[in-house]
Amino acid sequence: MRIPKRVAVIGAGSMGSQVMWRLAARGAGVIGYDRYAPGHDRGAAGGETRIFRAVHLGDPGYIPLLRLADRMWDRLQRETGFPLRRRSGCLVMGESASPSMRLLLSASSTHRLDHEVLDREELARRYPQHRLPDGHTAVLDRRGAIIRPEASVQAAATRAEQLGARLHRYTPVREIAPAAGGGVHIVTDQGTDHVDTAVVTVGPWINTLLPDLPRAVDVRRLISSWHLPARHDWFAGGAPAFVRSTPHDCYGLPSPDGISVKLGLSLARYLPVPDPELLDRTVRPEELATFRELIAELMPDLNPDPIRLSVYMEGYTASGNPLVGHLPGEDDIIVMAGFSGSGFKLSPAMGEIAADLALDGTTDHPVGFLAPAGAGAV
Repeated sequence: MRIPKRVAVIGAGSMGSQVMWRLAARGAGVIGYDRYAPGHDRGAAGGETRIFRAVHLGDPGYIPLLRLADRMWDRLQRETGFPLRRRSGCLVMGESASPSMRLLLSASSTHRLDHEVLDREELARRYPQHRLPDGHTAVLDRRGAIIRPEASVQAAATRAEQLGARLHRYTPVREIAPAAGGGVHIVTDQGTDHVDTAVVTVGPWINTLLPDLPRAVDVRRLISSWHLPARHDWFAGGAPAFVRSTPHDCYGLPSPDGISVKLGLSLARYLPVPDPELLDRTVRPEELATFRELIAELMPDLNPDPIRLSVYMEGYTASGNPLVGHLPGEDDIIVMAGFSGSGFKLSPAMGEIAADLALDGTTDHPVGFLAPAGAGAV
Protein backbone atom coordinates (compact mmCIF):
# COMPACT_ATOMS: atom_id res chain seq x y z
CA MET A 1 0.00 0.00 0.00
CA ARG A 2 1.37 3.39 -1.03
CA ILE A 3 1.81 5.86 1.83
CA PRO A 4 0.34 9.30 0.96
CA LYS A 5 2.86 12.07 0.62
CA ARG A 6 2.75 14.45 3.59
CA VAL A 7 2.51 18.07 2.48
CA ALA A 8 2.42 21.13 4.73
CA VAL A 9 0.58 24.22 3.48
CA ILE A 10 1.68 27.28 5.43
CA GLY A 11 -0.98 29.97 5.16
CA ALA A 12 -4.61 29.02 4.45
CA GLY A 13 -5.68 32.23 2.72
CA SER A 14 -6.18 33.20 -0.92
CA MET A 15 -3.73 30.63 -2.31
CA GLY A 16 -3.23 28.23 0.57
CA SER A 17 -6.88 27.27 0.93
CA GLN A 18 -6.96 26.33 -2.77
CA VAL A 19 -3.68 24.43 -2.49
CA MET A 20 -5.07 22.42 0.43
CA TRP A 21 -8.22 21.59 -1.55
CA ARG A 22 -6.36 20.35 -4.62
CA LEU A 23 -3.79 18.36 -2.61
CA ALA A 24 -6.49 16.70 -0.48
CA ALA A 25 -8.50 15.88 -3.61
CA ARG A 26 -5.47 13.99 -4.94
CA GLY A 27 -4.97 11.95 -1.78
CA ALA A 28 -2.07 13.78 -0.16
CA GLY A 29 -1.69 13.91 3.61
CA VAL A 30 -2.32 17.63 3.98
CA ILE A 31 -1.42 19.60 7.11
CA GLY A 32 -2.37 23.28 6.98
CA TYR A 33 -1.23 26.09 9.26
CA ASP A 34 -2.61 29.60 9.59
CA ARG A 35 -1.74 32.32 12.08
CA TYR A 36 -5.44 33.26 12.09
CA ALA A 37 -8.18 31.29 10.29
CA PRO A 38 -9.53 31.02 6.73
CA GLY A 39 -11.40 34.14 5.67
CA HIS A 40 -9.70 36.57 8.07
CA ASP A 41 -9.33 40.24 7.12
CA ARG A 42 -5.61 40.73 7.77
CA GLY A 43 -4.22 39.46 4.46
CA ALA A 44 -5.11 39.94 0.81
CA ALA A 45 -8.49 38.18 0.63
CA GLY A 46 -10.67 40.83 2.24
CA GLY A 47 -12.98 43.47 0.85
CA GLU A 48 -16.13 41.45 0.05
CA THR A 49 -15.54 41.25 -3.73
CA ARG A 50 -12.73 40.54 -6.20
CA ILE A 51 -12.63 40.59 -9.99
CA PHE A 52 -12.30 37.61 -12.32
CA ARG A 53 -11.41 38.51 -15.88
CA ALA A 54 -10.18 36.46 -18.82
CA VAL A 55 -8.98 39.56 -20.70
CA HIS A 56 -5.60 40.42 -19.23
CA LEU A 57 -3.65 43.70 -19.07
CA GLY A 58 -0.12 42.37 -19.35
CA ASP A 59 1.81 39.26 -20.34
CA PRO A 60 -0.30 36.94 -22.58
CA GLY A 61 1.38 34.06 -20.71
CA TYR A 62 -1.38 34.44 -18.14
CA ILE A 63 -4.15 33.55 -20.59
CA PRO A 64 -3.85 29.71 -20.28
CA LEU A 65 -3.62 30.12 -16.49
CA LEU A 66 -6.79 32.22 -16.49
CA ARG A 67 -8.56 29.57 -18.57
CA LEU A 68 -7.54 26.95 -16.03
CA ALA A 69 -8.70 29.20 -13.19
CA ASP A 70 -12.05 29.72 -14.92
CA ARG A 71 -12.65 25.96 -14.98
CA MET A 72 -11.46 25.48 -11.42
CA TRP A 73 -13.73 28.23 -10.06
CA ASP A 74 -16.68 26.37 -11.58
CA ARG A 75 -15.45 23.12 -10.05
CA LEU A 76 -15.05 24.59 -6.56
CA GLN A 77 -18.52 26.10 -6.76
CA ARG A 78 -20.03 22.76 -7.84
CA GLU A 79 -18.24 20.79 -5.13
CA THR A 80 -19.13 23.15 -2.30
CA GLY A 81 -22.57 24.28 -3.39
CA PHE A 82 -21.77 27.90 -2.48
CA PRO A 83 -22.38 30.84 -4.88
CA LEU A 84 -18.75 31.99 -4.98
CA ARG A 85 -18.70 33.72 -8.37
CA ARG A 86 -21.24 35.67 -10.43
CA ARG A 87 -20.79 36.46 -14.11
CA SER A 88 -21.11 40.22 -14.39
CA GLY A 89 -18.79 41.00 -17.26
CA CYS A 90 -15.78 43.24 -16.75
CA LEU A 91 -14.92 46.51 -18.47
CA VAL A 92 -11.21 47.13 -19.08
CA MET A 93 -10.52 50.74 -20.03
CA GLY A 94 -7.41 52.65 -20.99
CA GLU A 95 -5.64 54.83 -23.52
CA SER A 96 -5.98 53.19 -26.94
CA ALA A 97 -2.35 53.82 -27.93
CA SER A 98 -0.82 52.64 -24.64
CA PRO A 99 1.33 49.48 -24.77
CA SER A 100 -0.89 47.69 -22.24
CA MET A 101 -4.13 48.31 -24.16
CA ARG A 102 -2.53 47.46 -27.50
CA LEU A 103 -1.23 44.19 -26.04
CA LEU A 104 -4.63 43.44 -24.51
CA LEU A 105 -6.45 44.00 -27.79
CA SER A 106 -3.94 41.93 -29.75
CA ALA A 107 -3.95 39.03 -27.28
CA SER A 108 -7.74 39.05 -26.97
CA SER A 109 -8.10 38.65 -30.73
CA THR A 110 -5.26 36.16 -31.14
CA HIS A 111 -6.55 33.91 -28.36
CA ARG A 112 -10.20 34.40 -29.38
CA LEU A 113 -11.28 35.61 -25.98
CA ASP A 114 -14.98 36.38 -25.56
CA HIS A 115 -14.75 40.17 -25.69
CA GLU A 116 -16.20 43.26 -27.34
CA VAL A 117 -14.50 46.57 -28.09
CA LEU A 118 -16.60 49.63 -27.19
CA ASP A 119 -15.87 53.14 -28.41
CA ARG A 120 -16.75 56.24 -26.42
CA GLU A 121 -20.27 56.56 -27.82
CA GLU A 122 -21.14 52.88 -27.33
CA LEU A 123 -19.84 52.90 -23.76
CA ALA A 124 -21.93 56.00 -22.99
CA ARG A 125 -25.04 54.32 -24.40
CA ARG A 126 -24.65 50.99 -22.60
CA TYR A 127 -22.79 51.97 -19.44
CA PRO A 128 -23.48 55.68 -18.74
CA GLN A 129 -21.99 55.20 -15.24
CA HIS A 130 -18.53 55.58 -16.81
CA ARG A 131 -16.85 58.43 -18.66
CA LEU A 132 -14.26 57.61 -21.32
CA PRO A 133 -11.75 60.36 -22.20
CA ASP A 134 -10.84 61.11 -25.83
CA GLY A 135 -8.40 58.59 -27.26
CA HIS A 136 -9.43 55.85 -24.84
CA THR A 137 -10.99 52.43 -25.50
CA ALA A 138 -13.17 50.12 -23.45
CA VAL A 139 -13.12 46.33 -23.78
CA LEU A 140 -15.99 44.29 -22.37
CA ASP A 141 -14.81 40.90 -21.13
CA ARG A 142 -17.98 38.84 -21.29
CA ARG A 143 -16.51 36.13 -19.04
CA GLY A 144 -15.67 38.65 -16.36
CA ALA A 145 -17.13 37.92 -12.95
CA ILE A 146 -17.33 39.04 -9.35
CA ILE A 147 -15.82 36.68 -6.77
CA ARG A 148 -16.65 36.54 -3.07
CA PRO A 149 -13.14 36.23 -1.57
CA GLU A 150 -13.84 35.49 2.10
CA ALA A 151 -16.49 32.93 1.20
CA SER A 152 -14.18 31.34 -1.38
CA VAL A 153 -11.31 30.96 1.08
CA GLN A 154 -13.56 29.38 3.68
CA ALA A 155 -15.25 27.13 1.10
CA ALA A 156 -11.93 25.82 -0.26
CA ALA A 157 -10.51 25.22 3.23
CA THR A 158 -13.68 23.48 4.39
CA ARG A 159 -13.73 21.30 1.28
CA ALA A 160 -10.09 20.35 1.92
CA GLU A 161 -10.96 19.31 5.48
CA GLN A 162 -13.90 17.26 4.20
CA LEU A 163 -11.41 15.44 1.96
CA GLY A 164 -9.12 14.66 4.89
CA ALA A 165 -6.86 17.70 5.32
CA ARG A 166 -5.97 18.85 8.83
CA LEU A 167 -5.80 22.58 9.50
CA HIS A 168 -4.14 24.14 12.54
CA ARG A 169 -5.91 27.46 13.05
CA TYR A 170 -4.30 30.30 15.03
CA THR A 171 -0.94 28.53 14.71
CA PRO A 172 1.80 30.75 13.28
CA VAL A 173 4.74 28.91 11.76
CA ARG A 174 8.01 30.20 13.19
CA GLU A 175 10.49 28.41 10.93
CA ILE A 176 10.65 26.22 7.84
CA ALA A 177 13.88 24.19 7.80
CA PRO A 178 15.07 21.58 5.29
CA ALA A 179 15.64 18.28 7.08
CA ALA A 180 18.77 16.19 6.77
CA GLY A 181 18.00 13.31 4.45
CA GLY A 182 15.06 15.06 2.82
CA GLY A 183 11.78 16.62 3.76
CA VAL A 184 11.05 19.74 5.77
CA HIS A 185 10.69 20.61 9.46
CA ILE A 186 7.76 22.90 10.29
CA VAL A 187 8.32 24.68 13.61
CA THR A 188 5.41 26.18 15.58
CA ASP A 189 4.92 27.12 19.23
CA GLN A 190 3.36 23.68 19.70
CA GLY A 191 6.38 21.76 18.42
CA THR A 192 7.95 20.53 15.19
CA ASP A 193 6.31 18.51 12.42
CA HIS A 194 8.19 16.69 9.67
CA VAL A 195 6.68 16.59 6.18
CA ASP A 196 7.83 15.54 2.74
CA THR A 197 7.13 18.90 1.10
CA ALA A 198 6.07 22.39 2.22
CA VAL A 199 4.06 24.90 0.19
CA VAL A 200 4.51 28.44 1.52
CA THR A 201 1.55 30.74 0.82
CA VAL A 202 1.72 33.24 3.68
CA GLY A 203 0.96 36.43 1.75
CA PRO A 204 2.26 39.56 3.54
CA TRP A 205 4.32 37.44 5.97
CA ILE A 206 6.53 35.98 3.22
CA ASN A 207 9.54 38.16 4.03
CA THR A 208 9.38 37.21 7.70
CA LEU A 209 9.23 33.49 7.05
CA LEU A 210 11.53 33.32 4.00
CA PRO A 211 13.87 36.33 4.34
CA ASP A 212 16.32 35.00 1.72
CA LEU A 213 13.98 34.94 -1.27
CA PRO A 214 16.02 35.74 -4.40
CA ARG A 215 13.36 38.19 -5.64
CA ALA A 216 11.94 40.72 -3.21
CA VAL A 217 8.28 41.03 -2.28
CA ASP A 218 7.19 44.56 -1.39
CA VAL A 219 4.30 44.48 1.11
CA ARG A 220 1.86 47.37 0.76
CA ARG A 221 -1.14 48.74 2.65
CA LEU A 222 -4.25 48.99 0.48
CA ILE A 223 -7.46 50.97 0.93
CA SER A 224 -10.87 49.95 -0.37
CA SER A 225 -13.56 52.62 -0.42
CA TRP A 226 -17.32 52.08 -0.84
CA HIS A 227 -19.49 54.80 -2.43
CA LEU A 228 -23.22 55.24 -2.95
CA PRO A 229 -24.52 56.27 -6.39
CA ALA A 230 -25.90 59.79 -6.48
CA ARG A 231 -28.68 58.69 -8.84
CA HIS A 232 -31.17 55.88 -8.37
CA ASP A 233 -30.62 54.24 -11.76
CA TRP A 234 -26.82 53.82 -11.51
CA PHE A 235 -27.16 50.02 -11.59
CA ALA A 236 -29.81 49.98 -14.34
CA GLY A 237 -28.87 47.90 -17.38
CA GLY A 238 -26.18 46.01 -15.52
CA ALA A 239 -23.09 47.15 -13.69
CA PRO A 240 -20.02 45.12 -14.62
CA ALA A 241 -16.81 45.10 -12.66
CA PHE A 242 -14.23 47.44 -14.16
CA VAL A 243 -10.49 48.10 -14.40
CA ARG A 244 -8.83 51.29 -15.66
CA SER A 245 -5.18 51.63 -16.59
CA THR A 246 -5.36 55.39 -17.33
CA PRO A 247 -5.87 58.24 -16.48
CA HIS A 248 -6.31 56.75 -12.99
CA ASP A 249 -5.03 53.21 -12.42
CA CYS A 250 -7.98 51.86 -10.46
CA TYR A 251 -10.67 49.19 -10.28
CA GLY A 252 -14.20 48.87 -9.01
CA LEU A 253 -17.05 46.44 -8.38
CA PRO A 254 -20.71 46.75 -7.42
CA SER A 255 -21.37 45.44 -3.92
CA PRO A 256 -23.26 42.13 -3.68
CA ASP A 257 -26.35 43.90 -2.34
CA GLY A 258 -26.39 46.32 -5.30
CA ILE A 259 -26.33 49.37 -3.06
CA SER A 260 -22.76 50.67 -3.30
CA VAL A 261 -19.63 50.51 -5.46
CA LYS A 262 -16.20 49.45 -4.13
CA LEU A 263 -13.15 51.30 -5.48
CA GLY A 264 -9.45 50.53 -5.21
CA LEU A 265 -6.28 52.22 -6.47
CA SER A 266 -2.93 51.21 -7.96
CA LEU A 267 0.34 50.26 -6.27
CA ALA A 268 1.76 53.79 -6.60
CA ARG A 269 -0.83 55.02 -4.11
CA TYR A 270 -0.13 52.41 -1.42
CA LEU A 271 2.12 52.86 1.60
CA PRO A 272 4.74 50.20 2.51
CA VAL A 273 4.12 47.88 5.46
CA PRO A 274 7.30 47.32 7.52
CA ASP A 275 5.59 44.79 9.83
CA PRO A 276 2.37 42.97 8.82
CA GLU A 277 1.54 42.48 12.50
CA LEU A 278 1.37 46.27 12.93
CA LEU A 279 -0.88 47.23 10.01
CA ASP A 280 -2.22 50.78 10.36
CA ARG A 281 -5.97 50.49 9.76
CA THR A 282 -6.73 54.20 10.18
CA VAL A 283 -7.56 55.97 6.89
CA ARG A 284 -6.79 59.67 6.99
CA PRO A 285 -8.83 62.27 5.04
CA GLU A 286 -5.88 63.16 2.80
CA GLU A 287 -5.68 59.52 1.64
CA LEU A 288 -9.11 59.89 0.03
CA ALA A 289 -8.08 62.71 -2.32
CA THR A 290 -7.35 60.40 -5.26
CA PHE A 291 -10.67 58.61 -4.84
CA ARG A 292 -12.41 61.98 -5.07
CA GLU A 293 -10.41 62.94 -8.17
CA LEU A 294 -11.19 59.76 -10.11
CA ILE A 295 -14.88 59.93 -9.17
CA ALA A 296 -15.15 63.56 -10.33
CA GLU A 297 -13.36 62.80 -13.60
CA LEU A 298 -14.60 59.33 -14.53
CA MET A 299 -17.69 58.42 -12.45
CA PRO A 300 -19.40 61.68 -11.48
CA ASP A 301 -22.65 59.93 -10.59
CA LEU A 302 -21.01 58.38 -7.51
CA ASN A 303 -21.04 60.23 -4.21
CA PRO A 304 -17.38 61.07 -3.44
CA ASP A 305 -17.90 60.66 0.30
CA PRO A 306 -17.41 56.98 1.22
CA ILE A 307 -19.85 55.09 3.41
CA ARG A 308 -17.22 52.48 4.36
CA LEU A 309 -13.45 52.03 4.27
CA SER A 310 -11.28 48.96 4.66
CA VAL A 311 -7.51 48.43 4.90
CA TYR A 312 -5.64 45.25 4.03
CA MET A 313 -2.27 44.09 2.63
CA GLU A 314 -0.84 42.66 -0.57
CA GLY A 315 2.63 41.67 -1.81
CA TYR A 316 4.13 43.16 -4.99
CA THR A 317 7.18 42.29 -7.06
CA ALA A 318 9.24 44.61 -9.26
CA SER A 319 8.06 42.78 -12.40
CA GLY A 320 4.43 42.57 -11.33
CA ASN A 321 4.65 38.78 -11.70
CA PRO A 322 4.24 36.48 -8.70
CA LEU A 323 6.80 33.96 -7.49
CA VAL A 324 5.51 30.47 -8.24
CA GLY A 325 7.72 27.39 -7.99
CA HIS A 326 10.44 25.69 -6.00
CA LEU A 327 12.55 27.80 -3.68
CA PRO A 328 15.97 27.92 -5.36
CA GLY A 329 18.16 25.12 -4.03
CA GLU A 330 15.31 23.51 -2.08
CA ASP A 331 13.42 20.80 -3.94
CA ASP A 332 11.05 20.24 -1.02
CA ILE A 333 9.89 23.85 -0.53
CA ILE A 334 7.45 25.51 -2.95
CA VAL A 335 6.72 29.24 -2.85
CA MET A 336 3.65 31.16 -3.98
CA ALA A 337 3.98 34.87 -3.17
CA GLY A 338 3.83 38.43 -4.47
CA PHE A 339 0.72 38.27 -6.64
CA SER A 340 0.77 42.08 -6.98
CA GLY A 341 -2.91 42.71 -6.47
CA SER A 342 -4.08 40.52 -9.35
CA GLY A 343 -3.75 37.00 -8.00
CA PHE A 344 -7.07 36.16 -6.42
CA LYS A 345 -8.72 35.36 -9.73
CA LEU A 346 -5.92 32.85 -10.39
CA SER A 347 -6.03 31.18 -6.98
CA PRO A 348 -7.73 27.85 -7.87
CA ALA A 349 -5.35 27.46 -10.82
CA MET A 350 -2.45 28.07 -8.45
CA GLY A 351 -3.88 25.40 -6.16
CA GLU A 352 -3.78 22.89 -9.01
CA ILE A 353 -0.25 23.93 -10.02
CA ALA A 354 1.05 23.71 -6.45
CA ALA A 355 -0.43 20.22 -6.12
CA ASP A 356 1.45 19.21 -9.28
CA LEU A 357 4.72 20.61 -7.97
CA ALA A 358 4.33 19.08 -4.51
CA LEU A 359 3.29 15.61 -5.66
CA ASP A 360 5.04 15.24 -9.03
CA GLY A 361 7.92 17.70 -8.78
CA THR A 362 6.84 19.48 -11.96
CA THR A 363 3.75 20.74 -13.78
CA ASP A 364 2.55 20.81 -17.36
CA HIS A 365 0.98 24.23 -16.84
CA PRO A 366 3.07 27.11 -18.28
CA VAL A 367 4.42 28.83 -15.14
CA GLY A 368 8.13 28.85 -15.92
CA PHE A 369 8.04 32.64 -16.39
CA LEU A 370 6.90 32.96 -12.76
CA ALA A 371 9.72 30.89 -11.21
CA PRO A 372 11.25 32.41 -8.02
CA ALA A 373 14.75 32.01 -9.47
CA GLY A 374 13.79 33.69 -12.74
CA ALA A 375 12.17 32.59 -15.96
CA GLY A 376 12.47 28.96 -16.93
CA ALA A 377 12.67 26.92 -13.74
CA VAL A 378 9.73 25.86 -11.57
